[in-house]
Amino acid sequence: MKKVDVSIIIVTFNSEDTIANCIKAVEETVKKHSFEIIVSDNSQNSETEKVVSEFLDENTSYIHNKENLGFSKGNNVAVKKAKGKYVLFLNPDTVVYEKTIDGMLDFMEEHDDCGASTCFVELPDGELDDASHRGFPTPWRALSHFSGLSKVFKKSRLFGGYNLSYLDVKTTHEIESLAGAFMLVPFDLGEKVGWWDEDFFFYGEDLDFCYRKKKSGYRIYFVSDFKALHLKGLSSGIKSVSKDMTKATIETKKWATRHRFNAMEIFYNKHYKKVYPKILTSIVLIGIKLKKHLALRSIK
Repeated sequence: MKKVDVSIIIVTFNSEDTIANCIKAVEETVKKHSFEIIVSDNSQNSETEKVVSEFLDENTSYIHNKENLGFSKGNNVAVKKAKGKYVLFLNPDTVVYEKTIDGMLDFMEEHDDCGASTCFVELPDGELDDASHRGFPTPWRALSHFSGLSKVFKKSRLFGGYNLSYLDVKTTHEIESLAGAFMLVPFDLGEKVGWWDEDFFFYGEDLDFCYRKKKSGYRIYFVSDFKALHLKGLSSGIKSVSKDMTKATIETKKWATRHRFNAMEIFYNKHYKKVYPKILTSIVLIGIKLKKHLALRSIK
């Protein structure tokens, strides 16, 4: 089996409008390293397959899943076919810039302690996608975030832990978690700590993946020198940044919202339930259910 420097895995769900630009950007910008692209398609229509078929060659392969497997399982299916020393998990609504993937691979080669890294993932307005620069959502951090205190005191370590907003995003530094929209991982490390937890269907799986890497003693890096554009939320339809571009139906938005809050509950029960007092756990889980109820009611 011929090895490559990086396997780029793209899990899609009705992404026919964006995936061509995603693949083109990879092919046009990766110049120093060998790569393969593996598309794992959760769509139940043939539109994405039609688009991807134009790119199929010895470097690009396509998997059409028989059902919507979710993000975690869709990635795990593709990883089994990966031949790279590194694996880059990339969303279909991202566009990488010149030198981004080459530069990130060089960074990984220079940092043996790195369990995962990401670049500056920017939104269409040029701002940082804060999901790519995260702290783990402890009860205090979640309270600070959802109460709005983290926005008022962005530079405070006490209140800004949810998105690590007190750190300078113009510099390269360690973070606790990053987003699955752009996540670069050494293949051997993924094999060691285990790949994506399939209990997470959509949302939360990247937090869990990073949490397990950190517990195993590896570092997570945010590398400010390189960028990628993330349209964000086109499939789910629940992100304000892409509300005017998404084709998601009301039912899809509700489906995504349920999975978003279910992921919070799964993460808490897996990693925090035995750490915090039972009374606090009860309050947290009630809070998650209440937030989900309110979010679902607001969808129109």
